[in-house]
Amino acid sequence: MKPDVPQELTRRLGRLHARQRLGIEQAYEARVFRRGINFFHIENWYSIHSVIRAALRLAGLYGRGRRNAARVELCHNTVVLPELPPAFDGFTLLHLTDLHVEMNAAALQRVVELLAGISYDVVVLTGDFRAQTYGPYEAVLDGLRWFRPHLKGPVYGVLGNHDTVRMVPAMEQMGIRMLLNEVEAIRRGDQRIHLVGVDDAHYYRVDNIEKAAGDVPHDEFSILLTHTPEIYRQAAHADFNFLLSGHTHGGQICLPGGTPIILDAKLPRKFGAGAWQYEGMHGYTSRGCGTSLVPVRLNCPPEITLHHLRRA
Repeated sequence: MKPDVPQELTRRLGRLHARQRLGIEQAYEARVFRRGINFFHIENWYSIHSVIRAALRLAGLYGRGRRNAARVELCHNTVVLPELPPAFDGFTLLHLTDLHVEMNAAALQRVVELLAGISYDVVVLTGDFRAQTYGPYEAVLDGLRWFRPHLKGPVYGVLGNHDTVRMVPAMEQMGIRMLLNEVEAIRRGDQRIHLVGVDDAHYYRVDNIEKAAGDVPHDEFSILLTHTPEIYRQAAHADFNFLLSGHTHGGQICLPGGTPIILDAKLPRKFGAGAWQYEGMHGYTSRGCGTSLVPVRLNCPPEITLHHLRRA
């Protein structure tokens, strides 16, 4: 059955993108609720939350893991980029990802405390605003309305695999400019950099780098916002200078030393958290400030990140 596409989404995204995204969401919910051919994903196994909680309680780790989940850290990542226009030397991006708003109130309160003492030029949000992967989302929007005033300056975002495109109009009314296979130029005097954002490439696979970056001259500086780092190859060969992502949570539950037990992404593990490079492109995968499945973190602290861009 073809999805009922609201006119506001058709105007905002175009008929094809809106219908494609909503159609995949509709098919996804049909599988979750057993109305179609089911495909297994750990987040859709209804008992998995209880299984994980029980295992952690038996190991005596559940309480500590919950406390860890609220201890969000402020991380600094300085990136030396010779291609950066001189006017942007020292430009700073505040990067937040994987808020999973409705299940991480304590973590978000900690983020608000951290935000009070830092400065930056723009904010980038790389998806997974909600914790559920289907169903109602008003609680998420309510949480974002409370959180948004604590963010200063321009705010840009992309959707993740937990997010519905139906949230976009309300988020943009809050002053969050969503980049859905789109580009925004940021100017300082007569110089500019390009901020490009793609729709979810992990589950929905509605990312379109070609469309998003089609108007970016190949010799100008560009940053890609993507929920998942799994498209690092496509991004590097599309001439992006810097890629910002989340999705992995750094593993969320890790062995001592930070080795993830499970990394829900098809990519080298060295790209699963922190700074990395590929084919001359710099990248950063944030551990995120929220949690998924259960509000627990072990050997993998949550983070918000300040990226400081510098010329050579």
